[in-house]
Amino acid sequence: MADTGGELPILDAITPVDGDTMPATATRPITRKGERRETDHDDAVDERHDSHGLCSAPLRLREFFRRGPMTHQPMTIAHVTAERGYSGGERQVALLIDGLRARGHGSLLLCPPDSESEIRARASGIRCLPIRARSAWSHRDFQEVTARLRQASPDVVHLHSGRATWLGGLAARRLRLPALTTRRMDRPVRRGWRTRLIYERSVDRVAAVSEAVRQRLLDGGVPEDRIQVIHSAVAPHRATAPRDVLRKTLGVEDDRPCLLVAAALVKRKGIDILLSAISTLADEGYTTTLWIAGDGPDRPSLERRSSQLGLDGQVRFLGQRDDVSDLLEACDVFVLPSRREGLGVAALEAMAAGRPVVATRVGGLAEAVIHEETGLLVPPEDPTALAESLARSIGDLALRKRLGAAGPERITKTYSPPAMVDAYEQLYSELIREGAKQ
Repeated sequence: MADTGGELPILDAITPVDGDTMPATATRPITRKGERRETDHDDAVDERHDSHGLCSAPLRLREFFRRGPMTHQPMTIAHVTAERGYSGGERQVALLIDGLRARGHGSLLLCPPDSESEIRARASGIRCLPIRARSAWSHRDFQEVTARLRQASPDVVHLHSGRATWLGGLAARRLRLPALTTRRMDRPVRRGWRTRLIYERSVDRVAAVSEAVRQRLLDGGVPEDRIQVIHSAVAPHRATAPRDVLRKTLGVEDDRPCLLVAAALVKRKGIDILLSAISTLADEGYTTTLWIAGDGPDRPSLERRSSQLGLDGQVRFLGQRDDVSDLLEACDVFVLPSRREGLGVAALEAMAAGRPVVATRVGGLAEAVIHEETGLLVPPEDPTALAESLARSIGDLALRKRLGAAGPERITKTYSPPAMVDAYEQLYSELIREGAKQ
């Protein structure tokens, strides 16, 4: 059990009995059915915001997300995340909030203070309530999340990370608030009392970002009727300058093939496999440039590996970037060599930009990228196969154009922001109606 600094573990009262049972009082709410919750005000919130802490969405954004007249009553959604960093999942939360407020719904964000999510949300006019959420086992953190949700008094709670689901799910149940969680990772779900507590007692529904994630949940014993697939989404591609200007600015020769990977530098993203594949290409006479956009704990070891393979002149570690759209515009092929992937939003962004994708056949990534239509799929942990597909895409301009041209249509059809917002809007309404009947 994680160290909670001397605090009482949050689930002391529901320790399994006889190996795998929970007391009936494990998640008993403290508020009476139908009781109105008191709402406090956050003094730190700018008074220019409305009662939900929101500014009016720009007309262009509102028109982009709205499809016909509003068909749902305005709702207030409390989004909860425990992450301090800012990657694919956090970008999805921001995109969802933008879409919801463009349709007249209120959103507020519970997140760690001074986190990147808070900084960006406040800059966008989103009301934020600070939570530490450092440990899933901290009773103090659980009480804080509960207090913040009581203060926010939302219609529904949407949980967006592991610790947020654990703490926020129990807090929502205690307050009798409808709650759902979005699962974006394709890690196995363990059967047992914890899984039942989260997915059958704490939250009312779980949104899986792909069929692969849905299957993981089913394999872990989560009831089928509690799972709904709602794909992540990406906004339309927009670069800040023409391709030739961007390539010149980035120091790429006109005729030199440029590969891009945008990912956290952690083992599951398979960047070490990609470096081995680039080394193979170099041995076979291919001259390429590889941009690695992203940061993470594995960066030092990956930089050493690149030097050991003699790739210093070909591989550039760019660090965390806010201009991935420009990098996509400038590159020739996007690569995502993941060992595991719930969906692979970076690959979706590449397809939206009209770039061919070379990726591994894992998780939701194998669903998003259609082999020989929007990209090429290879087995994970196979640098030889990866090198072969990269060589094929580099050496065949007609193939690159064909694969790239099919990407935007694929995104519009299956992974558009309006479609994602439609699905969550409908699910929120269902949960609120179900709660009213109880």
